[in-house]
Amino acid sequence: MKRYAGPVIDPHHHLWDLSLGRHPWLAAKVDGGEMVYGSIQAIQRDYLSLDYHRDAARQNIVATVHVEAGWSDDDPLGETCWLDSQRRGGVAHRVVARVPLSHPDAIARIEAEAARHEVVGIRDIVSWDENPDRSFATRPGLMSDPAWREALAAASGLGLSFDLMLYPWQMAEALRLVADFPETFFVLNHCGSPADRTEDGMRRWRDGVSALAQAPNLRIKISDPVAYDPEWTEESLRLVIEHCIECFGPQRAMFASDFPVAGLHATFDEIYGIYRNVADGFTLDEQAALFFDVANDTYRLELDRLSLSNGSDA
Repeated sequence: MKRYAGPVIDPHHHLWDLSLGRHPWLAAKVDGGEMVYGSIQAIQRDYLSLDYHRDAARQNIVATVHVEAGWSDDDPLGETCWLDSQRRGGVAHRVVARVPLSHPDAIARIEAEAARHEVVGIRDIVSWDENPDRSFATRPGLMSDPAWREALAAASGLGLSFDLMLYPWQMAEALRLVADFPETFFVLNHCGSPADRTEDGMRRWRDGVSALAQAPNLRIKISDPVAYDPEWTEESLRLVIEHCIECFGPQRAMFASDFPVAGLHATFDEIYGIYRNVADGFTLDEQAALFFDVANDTYRLELDRLSLSNGSDA
């Protein structure tokens, strides 16, 4: 089986300039405190497009999707505007912007984001756990909240997709959400966040991913597989990655980095090297889907893979 050597889209990464004082989750843990994926001290530094290009230099990345990086609530549009200064070499070609859907002005904020041509989606993280160190959301049950859902409907009506970041113990609620919003395009982040690595926890994750894969309006982003597996091996990552692809198929799954967050536990080349090793078992067309086509379609990058291939196997 040939290995895909064509152009790659990275549909999930972050940039930040900490001097702006707009990323409270990074500033708050100056003692190197731990979140669900361990200490964040190593990423408490600026990460700009030049840093991304350095890390990704060997992977033939031709375009990226910037996903909101926890910009402060008072001015979420500020992140989208700031990204204009970072848009070079295909970085941040498209944007998934942050809008807290429970905010009283959520619909106006969504409309402001949608007016920007590069904004193709919204993310409002719903990952919640009883342990505050593991929670990204302020409270449980967001996906069932009527006001939150009203704002989601507004985003969908403006043609925006929704990036869905949650924990496996929230997947039953997510199943109801994606069923209730059949016209909304959802993207499950980070392999469905298999954070509980116990046998029961992984069984719940596998069952939840399998159930969610039945929803035709949902795709999966195989991103940051090391986040919840800091002592990873290629085999441990392969088990997660292959289950995602088995459930969704190569035509509804996409590889992504989640850099620099994934850099807490692996290099860019290590992550993409494992993606390439896993993809070796698929046809060239299926590999192209995982590395380029699904992201290109999902986030409306409007790129021509063949024209970017330069004669390589694609």
